[in-house]
Amino acid sequence: MIKALTSDKLYNQCDLGLFDFDTTAELEDPHEIIGQDRALKAISFGIGIKKDGYNLYAMGRVGSGKHTVVKKFIQSKAKDENKPGDWCYVNNFEDPRKPIYLKLESSMGVELRKDMEELIEELQTVIPSIFESEEYRIEKQAIIDKLTEAKEKSLREVKKRAKEEDILINYTPAGYTLSPMTHDGKVLAKEEYQALSTQDKDQIQEKILKFRNELENIVQDIVIESKIQQKEIRELERKMTKKAVDTSIKELKNKYHPYEKVVAYLESVEEDIIDNSQDFLISAQNSLAAMGMNYAKQSGIFNRYNVNVIVAHKDQEGAPIVYEDNPTYTNLFGEIEHIAQMGTLLTDFNLIKAGALHKANGGYLILDASKVLMQPFVWEGLKRMLRSSEIRIEPLARSLSLISTLSLEPETIELDIKIVLIGDRLLYYLLYNYDPEFRELFKINADFENETERNDENIQLYTRMISMIAKDNGLLPLDKQAVGKVIEYSSRMAEDSKKLTTHLGGLSDLLHEADFIASQEQMEHISKVQIDQAIKEKIERSDRIKDKMYEAIQRGTILIETEGSAIGQINGVAVLDLGNFSFGHPSKITALTRLGKDGVINIEREAKLSGPTHDKGIMILSAYLAATYAKDFPLTMTATLVFEQSYGKIDGDSASCAELLTLLSSLSEVALDQSIAVTGSVNQNGQVQAVGGINEKIEGFFDVCSLVKSKKRHGIIIPASNVKHLMLKEEVLEAVKKKRFKIYAIESVNEGLEILTGKKSGIKDKNGHFPKESINYLVEEKLKLFANKSRQKKI
Repeated sequence: MIKALTSDKLYNQCDLGLFDFDTTAELEDPHEIIGQDRALKAISFGIGIKKDGYNLYAMGRVGSGKHTVVKKFIQSKAKDENKPGDWCYVNNFEDPRKPIYLKLESSMGVELRKDMEELIEELQTVIPSIFESEEYRIEKQAIIDKLTEAKEKSLREVKKRAKEEDILINYTPAGYTLSPMTHDGKVLAKEEYQALSTQDKDQIQEKILKFRNELENIVQDIVIESKIQQKEIRELERKMTKKAVDTSIKELKNKYHPYEKVVAYLESVEEDIIDNSQDFLISAQNSLAAMGMNYAKQSGIFNRYNVNVIVAHKDQEGAPIVYEDNPTYTNLFGEIEHIAQMGTLLTDFNLIKAGALHKANGGYLILDASKVLMQPFVWEGLKRMLRSSEIRIEPLARSLSLISTLSLEPETIELDIKIVLIGDRLLYYLLYNYDPEFRELFKINADFENETERNDENIQLYTRMISMIAKDNGLLPLDKQAVGKVIEYSSRMAEDSKKLTTHLGGLSDLLHEADFIASQEQMEHISKVQIDQAIKEKIERSDRIKDKMYEAIQRGTILIETEGSAIGQINGVAVLDLGNFSFGHPSKITALTRLGKDGVINIEREAKLSGPTHDKGIMILSAYLAATYAKDFPLTMTATLVFEQSYGKIDGDSASCAELLTLLSSLSEVALDQSIAVTGSVNQNGQVQAVGGINEKIEGFFDVCSLVKSKKRHGIIIPASNVKHLMLKEEVLEAVKKKRFKIYAIESVNEGLEILTGKKSGIKDKNGHFPKESINYLVEEKLKLFANKSRQKKI
């Protein structure tokens, strides 16, 4: 007979002798990351290779610490890399709709902005003083006097010739008037003019017309000369402004001479200041004051000379590392803002705002893959910019051709960046298989392990990691007993007594809750008692459904028998997963067999309540029966299998061993012990295979048996390959020690038969016959009987 497992096989207790500290406060932080060698090598390779398309996707379970590991690893590399420069947008004086960018060394962008502010403030004083200087007034007056003198000379000559012909030219506010005169220089009176002959009148009118034409020609010449004068004055203003600007601009050109684009920009600034020198005059500012603008700064008249520093790295060391938690289109790619002014939306280069791509340019950008994919158009935009290696800032509505309003078209910025996407495995494989561009742009994947080996070295490292989590979150330190319990809990989370989970989120939650309990009890450190209490309370917060189900079993609403024996009936064990909590519960499985040709009928499948994996398990049972018992005769049997009182979807093959045992019981008509439950899957050769949730299944059946007031001993049969996964709770361990609960580990169905029936299962001899009265012999005989009856009916 198979012996039950001893308690030392059911729980891997942590050896406290490995710890040489009183509390974790004495420990240093770990210098390496536990259990992630494969992922770290991938991250190192992905970060190290500086080629297009070698961006990184870090995948693993939620809470496995991917983000923390990636960020810390990148920080260790980025601090030794070159610091990127500042990015600025400035006015394009040739086409203000297309601002140009300037790239300068770190902090130089901020310095250029300050220098330009100081330049404009200086010129607001210098230029007006130049226009008030004696030199400017003399040269301007000379230009004015030159035109005045030419105008007066022309008028004098016309007046002189007109007078010689007895025509008087006078200037009045209404313009020039021409009047006839007598020979002695007096203007003819109206009566005298009327008394003249027609011939004399005509001669006078001809003279007046002639001199009026000459006056008009002179006025036209004066207008032309005035334009020339204005041009000369404007050239004088340009000359004087250039004299004021040259020195200051030259100093800036010398300062920024390594940057050709900055020098070209300063030349454009100089030309624009010279062309718009009137903006700097006090008279222009006085006119603004009449509009309620007391200062030029308030008017925004000089905003075109600003330097919009969208990204600066003044106090940063090494390459930038940016994590964008909300990767919307504008947060990632930047935007062009607008301001409302008199009912109109206006914008200029000063309203260009940087996105995460700009801030991380020259460094690393970390994004959550699921968040990127959930934001409209972000994924396509990110791929487009990675392919072109350029950052283009444009309104989303415009890129979708939803609006046609006039807006800015900023010059595109070169993109040199390493993108790190963090997400789960399913999302990675979906993108890899359904998005061809993804595999070209994200060629490196870092796959994070869910667990690591539980050995002395890793336990020491894990202990320092526990200490680090406590310190980083301001939690109380743990004593060695508490650390031991956390190590054991970690194995339970990993569902393997030889492994430790790398799920740092769950571990951190446990420490926070234990810290809260210890703080309420005014403890100076966290002990094993608080860890146990935190685990217990975590379960109690989530086990309402479990209690309701167990209550239904106790009250007989759900029929579960844990005593006696029955033919064709067994207790299987299933796990119900509620997300944050899972628990095991028994399910009665029954089988009925009779003569027929339908084989094994899965009632769940017929009712469309069975999943494909469960259906597969049932098909394996048919194959096992035929191969083991009916090689020489047809299998003429109809058997029905059902999970009693099951009203939902059933899937998985972890009950296939129990189902096969039930079938064999029905065929052999040998009763099965109802005090022992069964879990495990089976293959065509009758070998019992490992299943998931083994701890929950054992504890679930144990809890149900504990509800029955009976002195009967109970137990459960599990696959031998599941023994290494056992990390059972203390109540089960105590019951095993007192022999009130037994756990059997089997490798074959035959071993399970012997435990449940107390009889030999039977092994074929060299002639291929089972021993008489063995379970397998009885099964074979029943199947032969069915076959014979089937042949007789045909006859």
